[in-house]
Order: sequence, then structure tokens, then C-alpha cells
Amino acid sequence: MTPSDRPDPAAAAQGMSKGLTQYGDAGFSLFLRKAFIKGAGYTDAALDKPVIAITNTGSAYNPCHGNAPQLIEAVKRGVMLAGGLPMDFPTISIHESFAQPTSMLTRNLMSMDTEEMIRAQPMDAVVLIGGCDKTVPAQLMGAASAGIPAIQLVTGSMLTGSHRGERVGACTDCRRYWGRFRAGEIDADEIADVNDQLVASVGTCSVMGTASTMACIAEALGMTVPGGATPPAVTADRIRVAERTGTQAVAMARARLTIDQVLSAKAFENAMRVLLAIGGSTNAVVHLTAIAGRMGFEVDLKALDRLGRETPVLLDLKPSGQFYMEDFHRAGGMATLLRELKPWLHLDAMTVTGRTLGQEMAEHPPAFAQNVVRPASNPIYAQGGIAVLWGNLAPGGAIIKQSAADPALMEHEGRAVVFDNLQDMVERIDSADLDVEADDIIVLKNIGPKGAPGMPEAGYIPIPLKLARRGVKDMVRISDGRMSGTAAGSIVLHVTPEAAVGGPLAQARSGDRIRLSVAARSLDLLVSDEELARRQAVAPVREPTADRGYRKLYLQTVTQADQGADFDFLRAAAMRGKVPPERA
Repeated sequence: MTPSDRPDPAAAAQGMSKGLTQYGDAGFSLFLRKAFIKGAGYTDAALDKPVIAITNTGSAYNPCHGNAPQLIEAVKRGVMLAGGLPMDFPTISIHESFAQPTSMLTRNLMSMDTEEMIRAQPMDAVVLIGGCDKTVPAQLMGAASAGIPAIQLVTGSMLTGSHRGERVGACTDCRRYWGRFRAGEIDADEIADVNDQLVASVGTCSVMGTASTMACIAEALGMTVPGGATPPAVTADRIRVAERTGTQAVAMARARLTIDQVLSAKAFENAMRVLLAIGGSTNAVVHLTAIAGRMGFEVDLKALDRLGRETPVLLDLKPSGQFYMEDFHRAGGMATLLRELKPWLHLDAMTVTGRTLGQEMAEHPPAFAQNVVRPASNPIYAQGGIAVLWGNLAPGGAIIKQSAADPALMEHEGRAVVFDNLQDMVERIDSADLDVEADDIIVLKNIGPKGAPGMPEAGYIPIPLKLARRGVKDMVRISDGRMSGTAAGSIVLHVTPEAAVGGPLAQARSGDRIRLSVAARSLDLLVSDEELARRQAVAPVREPTADRGYRKLYLQTVTQADQGADFDFLRAAAMRGKVPPERA
């Protein structure tokens, strides 16, 4: 036997013997580790079990994760019932409305925290507890890079509330009521009253926002136990999902079912189909691209758009429809949706159960009458919720959520009203002197990955106050930023390359004409190449920089939206192919 033929003891190690601290003596390292952990009361019998780690993302700043303590206890119960040793550990926790300047700025940091803590600590499998928008993608990114058996547990959606007899829920109704308040349709007392009712419990947004979208995508990827996406946060169903997750994590550890066996090209295509069929958040395109990039796959936006033309929107949930996540759960959840999508899915994709998606679907309970998931023969929207646009304004692509937009604005040409950055918009959007009409196109620059920085959800540009008071509800709006998955409107997002790195958007001026054609998938600035070159020469773009710290790292290494706004050094060292794969 040559040295290269000998088994690697570190690779074969399990439980507390994995990833020993380097003291120069492996035996001493394990001896010392056991000595310290026994200080917490563990016996040798317990320490001989498979170690199942549990990410603890509970935080007083994160009410979407307010049920984390109960979930952790249920996961531990499931682990111990299956003969494993549960070990929870803390990681970064990010909440949308508590992260300044934007949660997206720290998504990659959370992914690094998750990856490095998985690598640093002994574990045979890891349960990833996430919910609020950026936590699930950050965890999947980190776990994908770490490479061990991993299973996702989402915290679940909040319950809906009631305002003066009307059912309300965060955060589509947050935006709707705030729009009414800005327009003077309701007063300060009523907006204060509705503020008390929009979030009726802990948990993630009750509509098909980014958190709910990523929950559904995680199940479509095969990364959750079946039925794991939809149970609300405060229900017994959610606790039972947590227990099953712990039990399944032990089985994965014993089978050494690593994440790369689940996150295949076919799994990503299944996730894209689900994203399109649920009218999901545009943010999910960026997140899926980042997760795929960690696995060595490039997301093909042209192929994604092709899937969108084939895949109808079937889920009648806000903001594309009328219902809420708890209704989706009562309608059978993902099992009901996947049943309708079956002809479009790769049924041989592996899941965390060690069984294929098709095998799991064969075990789904029977269908029953419900009105939340439409049959494919009677969709909410004939094409997928998201369309990809190209043109001289977005040579690298842009995104529009057509299922939540005004159909009358999907073919539109108008005069540009341009804001150079967020501060410029804040200072002028509500001015009575703003030169703007309802058929104009509002453009906001410099809110992309580098421009803000952090690609904030400011792409949901408010209707100028003077127009809102006239009853204008929607306009074409264009930016290189993002918008919340809970938002609706004729809004073009993720314009690539962004203005801050010299993309054509940087040269748009007020008074220019812009043409949007969703049917033709085009977005064009009606200005000659020569004029754009002249503008660039007169006012060249200088990319933003920072002197130190995480922001310096971010600005030096963040990629554009079409590569997931991940750090370039965190993507896989070599790309294995495209997703969806090219058709013959």
C-alpha cells in the first residue's frame, strides 16, 4: 500500500473525533475536547453518538425567528429519538427591518459565519434554522460550501391579523396601507391602528415574500423534509416538522448524504419551476444564483426566462393573488403545488430523505378540493411570475415580476425621471415641483450591489406624492436594486451591470425616452451609442470604495446580480455547467 492509498483518518472520523484542534498530538486533542465537554455533564455514551449540530439564529432583533427556542428543542428531541447527540450553536441572525443599511449587505457575512462554524466544529450533520429573507439563502450558501450533510428547517410564517373587519398580513398589506396613508386616503389614527394588526405573531411574512419564497424553494431543492415549507410558525405542525428534521438529520449523518448529492442541476431547475409557479419573490433569482454558484453552477437567465414562458403561476397568494401562507398550508402546501407541476419536474432529483422527489411525491396524501392552488388548466397567470429583460439599458439582464404588475404597463414607452441615488430620491420624490406625470418612467440609480452598497429593497420606488394624491397607483419604475417579495407594481429590478460600476444605467438622464416591452423581453434607453459614450467621457463613473473592515471586503469582491451578488472568492473554484442545463 502506498501512502496515497491509505485512508485519511480525518476523513473517516465521526462525531467528537472530527476536525480536531491542532495541538500537534491528535490523541491529546480528543482527550482535551472530551474533558471540556464533560464539564457540561456529558457521558462517554452520549459522546459516542452521531453529532447533529443545530444553528441557533434566535435573536431579540429577529421576531421572524421568535419561535427558534421551541424549534431547537423539537429538533433535539428528534435527534435523540433517532440516537444522535444534538448540539446547538449560535450564528449571525439577520432581520429585514433591523439591518442597516440593508440585510443584503450582511447575507454573505452570515454565509461565511455558517460555513466556517460548520468547518470548525465537530458535527456529522447540521440542521439549518432560518426564516427571515436572507437567513435561508445565507445558510444554504454556507452549507453548500462546507459540504457536509445538511438539512433546512424554516421558522414558518406568521399568522394574519384583522383591521376593522379586513384580514391583513405583513407585508403586502403594510405597503398597501402605507400607500393609502401617503395619498391622504387614511389618517394617522388609522395607520397606527393597522400597525398593531399587520404582524399577528412571530414568524416570517404571511404572503409570498422572499422568506416564504425561499421556504418553498428549499423544499423544491429537496433540502427540507416533505411538507416543511408551509406550516405557520406558531402551530403544532411546525413543531412536528422540527422533530422530523432532527430525526432525518441523524439518518443523513449515518448515510453520509452530503449536500452536493441533493443540490444537483436538476434540483436547481425544479426550484426555478417552483419559483415561477408560486409568483415568488424576484430576490430569489439572486439567492438561487448565489447558492448555485457555490455548487459550481452558473444560472442561465435566458434559460430561466424560457422556463418562465412555459410555467404558469398556479398559487393564488399575495402579492400576485389574494390568499396568505396559512391558506396555502391548509390547501395541502407544497404537495398540492408539486402535484400540479409534476409534468415539468425532474422526479429523479435526490432529497434529504435519501429518496427522490418522485418517490416522496408518491407518498403525498390524496388531493382534495381547495381554491388556493389552481390547476394547470386554469392558472392565475399564463406565464411564470418572473420575466427576464435585456437591452442597451440592461446588457447583463434585468428582472420584472410580471404577475404582480399592471398589464397595461407591460408595453410602455415614456419619459425618464431620473434620481441619481437614494438621497436624491428622498429629497425630491414628494416635492410639488417635481416634473413628473403618470406616464413617465421613474429611474433610480446607484442602489445595486456596490452602489448603495448592499443592493437595498429601494427598487419599490414610491409613487411621487403629487401623483399619489391624484389616485395614481402604479408607474413603470426601473433600478439596479431589489424590492421586497411582498411588493407589487410595474417595477424593473436588478439592472445589470449596475450604475456604480459603469453600467449604461449610469448615463440615463431625465428627459430621455425609455421603452419597455415585456412581450419582447426588452428594456432600451432610446439614446444613441455615440451620445452614451459622450456622457461617459464627460462624467466617468468612479466605483465606490471603503477604507477598512467588512465594507471594504464587500466592495472589493461582491459580484453583480447575475452572479448572485456573492463574493467572488466564495464561489466554487471551477464551474461545472449551467442551470437550467441547455436543451439538445
